[in-house]
Amino acid sequence: MDPSALPPLDLPGVPPRLLELLAASAGSTRIALVGGAVRDLLLHRVHHDPWRGLPDLDLVVESDGAALAAAPGLARRLAAGGEVRLQSCREHGLYGTVEIELEFPAGNQASDPSGQPTLPTTYLLDVATARQEHYPVPGENPVVRFGSLDDDLARRDFSINAMALVLADRPTLLDPHGGQQDLRRRRLRFLHAGSVRDDPTRLVRGARYSARLGFELAETSREQVHATLGSWPWDWRRGDPPEQAPPALGTRLRMELQLLLERECWPQALQALQDWGALNLLDPALQADCCWRRRLRWAERFGLERMVALLAAAEAPLALAERLQLPHRQQRLLAALQQLRALLAVHGSGQGPGGTGLRVADWTRLLEAPGLPPEAVALALAAGIGPRRPLLRWWLRWRHLRCAITAADLIAREGLRPGPALGSRLRQLRGELLDGERF
Repeated sequence: MDPSALPPLDLPGVPPRLLELLAASAGSTRIALVGGAVRDLLLHRVHHDPWRGLPDLDLVVESDGAALAAAPGLARRLAAGGEVRLQSCREHGLYGTVEIELEFPAGNQASDPSGQPTLPTTYLLDVATARQEHYPVPGENPVVRFGSLDDDLARRDFSINAMALVLADRPTLLDPHGGQQDLRRRRLRFLHAGSVRDDPTRLVRGARYSARLGFELAETSREQVHATLGSWPWDWRRGDPPEQAPPALGTRLRMELQLLLERECWPQALQALQDWGALNLLDPALQADCCWRRRLRWAERFGLERMVALLAAAEAPLALAERLQLPHRQQRLLAALQQLRALLAVHGSGQGPGGTGLRVADWTRLLEAPGLPPEAVALALAAGIGPRRPLLRWWLRWRHLRCAITAADLIAREGLRPGPALGSRLRQLRGELLDGERF
C-alpha cells in the first residue's frame, strides 16, 4: 500500500481524535503504531486484545536520550490534556513500557441516529520505548537495550507484524521487511534465519495467525522449522528435569498454547502446528497423534479444559505438564488419569459384563476410589482409554445413584449408630442397588 493512500489517522475501530492526541502527546518524539494494529489496518480489520476483546493498540516511542521516561512520559501528557480518562496505568521501568487502559468519552466520537456512539469508549494501549534485542542463548529470554524504531521492527516475529504507522498530521507507513507483499500473498514469513531457534514460541503464534487470517507458512519458513526442530539447538532435552527447560519451551510456550486453545479457531491452529511438525516442541507422541480433534471435542462436551485433553495423549503427560508449569489443578487431573489408566489396565479388559470382569457395584467402587476425581473418568472417555460403555454408564448414571434409605432411616429402623458400621451398611445398600443395573 502506498503511504500516500492512507487517510490521515484513520484506523478501523479507533476515533481519529484519539490518534491525534497520541501524536500530540509525543511532541517531537517519534511515535508509531506497530504490530497487529498496523497489520489489521491494512487488512481492514479491527485489532482486539485476545483476552478482553477491547480495541488494542501497540505503540512504540523512540527515545530522545531519556529512554526509561519516554513511554511513561507520554502517558502522563495524554492524561493531562483532559480529553481522555486513564482507567489504569502500569509502568514496567526495566523495559520502559506502560500498559494503559483509557476511556475516551462518547462525546468525542461520532454517533448513530439514536445517539449511541459508533465506536468503543474503552481502549487498551501498550506503549513501549523502541528497543533492540538479541538471544545469547536459544530459547532463553532476550537481552534488551533501547534502540530506534527500525531496531524495534527488526526484532519481531513475522514480516506482517514488522510494519509501523508513524503518527503525524500525515501518517507514514514503514515496511522495511516486505510485510505488505506477504499480506497480499497471504503468507507468514519469519524475519530471520534464526527466528525459531531464538524463540520457538513464534511457531505457536504463527499457527494462531494462520487460523485467524487463513495464511500459509512461507516455504523458506517451513524449511527453517524442519531444520531447527531436527537439530534441536536448545540446551534442554527430553528426559532432563522439566524445571530446567528454557522459558520458550516452558512457561512462555504454555501461554501461547493457552491463547491458541482458548481464543483462536483451535482445530485449524493445531492442524497447522502438526502440518509444520511443530507439535514436536511438546512431545513426539502429540506430533504423531491422529485423534486430538476427537479428544478435544469430547473434552468440550464433558466440560474439561482443552489444554488437559491435548496433553493427555503425550508420551509423558506429567513431565510435560510440569515443564509447561500448568496450574496445579490441571497437573492433578493428569496425575489422576495416570492412576485411572493403571486401574483400567488391570480391571478394564475382563471377560465379564461390559468387558470389565466386575459387577456394577465393584466397577463403581473402582471408579470412586479415594483421590480419583470424576473428571478423570471424563478425561479417560475423551482420550479413548478403557472400556467405553461401562465408563460412560458410570459417568451418566451410576455415580448419581443413591439408595432411597438414608442414614437416619437406618438409625431408626436398625438401631445403628453413627460410625463405620453405619457407613458400611449404606455402601452395602447402594451396592445392592447398583447390582440391579446392567452394563
